[in-house]
Amino acid sequence: MSKNKGKKYFSVKVSIITATYNSAATIQGAIDSVRNQDYQDIEHIIIDGGSNDQTVEVIEKNERAITRWLSETDKGIYDALNKGINLATGDVIGILHSDDQFASNKVISLIVEALSSNAETDSCYGDLLYVDQENTNKVIRHWKSREYEPKLFYNGWMPAHPTFFLKRECFERCGAYNLEFFTAADYELMLRMFVKHNINARYIPEVLVKMRVGGQSNVSWANRWIANQEDARAWQVNGLKPKFYTRWLKPLSKLVQFLK
Repeated sequence: MSKNKGKKYFSVKVSIITATYNSAATIQGAIDSVRNQDYQDIEHIIIDGGSNDQTVEVIEKNERAITRWLSETDKGIYDALNKGINLATGDVIGILHSDDQFASNKVISLIVEALSSNAETDSCYGDLLYVDQENTNKVIRHWKSREYEPKLFYNGWMPAHPTFFLKRECFERCGAYNLEFFTAADYELMLRMFVKHNINARYIPEVLVKMRVGGQSNVSWANRWIANQEDARAWQVNGLKPKFYTRWLKPLSKLVQFLK
């Protein structure tokens, strides 16, 4: 057991992976968001895709707060995340995109508490706020999640990927991101983990991450259509059979998030 600001946790090391590319305008906020966590046993790994702006300069200025980083060309964000997973030494792995922030300085403490409460818990996730690019206090969408049930993926549900933390042993046993997917590798990974491999999960009913609007799969209707096609293929590559309505409920389920 280790102590962290008066609370007791099992000894858990958490790896946070941040993939960057030309992120000079936002990467400082992500770095500070990790640095300011009240949980101490964190490693922050940054994988840069060979930025040609000032991203690397910002990273170099913050090297004391970063455990490890590299900058080289890659095959996109999921390739970068896989590189980070291969470098990670933590018991638990989570991501923080270069333009996102943890919602508070207690997020990693909540993660560790959730995963420490039951040794059989493989993962955890929480709620997400989509916020304005310039004003991160302006909420655009509220992704309110729920306790996991096996039927939920068939009903078009998925956890908010930026809030998803997974034990490293699950990556080692079930694989990392499938680079055959352009925008839906996160969906495919979680579908594989939850439905194919039946991992256990704990829902944390708290907003864990503030995510700026404009994610790759949502920047246009064309990309949303591509993502919808890839969602269907994610079931096929895993030998799983969705319901006839699964593919259409997934995008429809997001509409209610604008009303919360």
